[in-house]
Amino acid sequence: MTEARAKPTVAGLGIDVGAQAWQRSGDDDGAVEIAFVTERAGARPEWVLMRVAGDLEGRVLVYDRNEWECFLDGVRRGEFDDAAG
Repeated sequence: MTEARAKPTVAGLGIDVGAQAWQRSGDDDGAVEIAFVTERAGARPEWVLMRVAGDLEGRVLVYDRNEWECFLDGVRRGEFDDAAG
């Protein structure tokens, strides 16, 4: 039986957060930024990082692929449309 790995913190990933290829939702502070992190070259990204541009505390959230796919599925199904209104 395979034991599930615990989700790491951004510090636990051992990466340079500033060196990631961040994709932005807009140009201003408050834009959401997303980066995909792989642990092995050529592998599918295992972790999705999310932060808010201009956040003075530099907070970064870490999601695993399943959490990210569930979020995208919810967006496609309109689950967050009320929050956008």
